[in-house]
Amino acid sequence: MIIGVVRLVFHLPASDSLKAKRRIIRSLAQQLRQKFRVAVAEIEDQDLWQSAVLGCVCVSSDGQHADAVLAKVADYAERHRDAVLTDYETELIHAF
Repeated sequence: MIIGVVRLVFHLPASDSLKAKRRIIRSLAQQLRQKFRVAVAEIEDQDLWQSAVLGCVCVSSDGQHADAVLAKVADYAERHRDAVLTDYETELIHAF
């Protein structure tokens, strides 16, 4: 079993409050869940208005598949109109 993890770091230039940030991040997380069937959570910077870090996870029997899914997640996140992807990193964890 392979567990693929991607950490996505965003700058939210249009966000002027935590409420605006939550709206942007909630929408993006829902889109990622539906489109790529990954688990998504905000994992850092919860109290900052213009910064967000999302963690996305997928489980697969094939490392190449997990890596490809996470690459597509990062690519999709990079094209999001309200959030600027400033950094991302992926990791594949071999379990069992």
